[in-house]
Amino acid sequence: MRDDSERGRTVLRLHAEALASFGRRVHGVACNQWVAGTPCRAWSVRNLVDHLTTEQLWAPELLAGRTIAEVGSRFDGDVLGEDPVAAWTAAAAAARAAFNAPGALDRTVQLSYGVTSALDYCAEMTIDAAVHTWDLARASGGDAHLAPELVEFALDRLVPHTAELEASGLFDPPLETSPDADPLTRLLALLGRRAGGRPALDPEQTG
Repeated sequence: MRDDSERGRTVLRLHAEALASFGRRVHGVACNQWVAGTPCRAWSVRNLVDHLTTEQLWAPELLAGRTIAEVGSRFDGDVLGEDPVAAWTAAAAAARAAFNAPGALDRTVQLSYGVTSALDYCAEMTIDAAVHTWDLARASGGDAHLAPELVEFALDRLVPHTAELEASGLFDPPLETSPDADPLTRLLALLGRRAGGRPALDPEQTG
């Protein structure tokens, strides 16, 4: 029980860091960059932020015990409205509060692939936010640095499932890295991303 409690505190702390990290990049998106492409090839910056915002909106519902069928189409379509930054900020605050509620991590939630522990759900949300923080930073020319502890956490969780990640079709095939590659480069390569590159649309470009 003590180990589970310590793990829960760690995951909650990293979840908060991942949300804050993504939020800082959202605040840095220039007006003309919402239509820019991202390393997630099918998504624009707006699509990417909408995806993460929608994920946060689901969290309080699922942690309250509601099923996917019960939530239904409530969060279908674009949830950002006229103020994407405000929409993200409110959704992230609600998700963080839901995960930090007493006993929340002891529950189970229904996800698209089945029932899982709320603790594992929080860990998945943490990794998703961390990786998409890099995507958003690359797309908008922001700081692409990720907290080393977040990177190590993601690697520890994902490396054992490399084959499953590739088979899922959700990511590009893993890329090879040099033996001395840093942890962030290895994490990105695992998910088919290459470190470096330029923003898709310069914030100073208006034409």
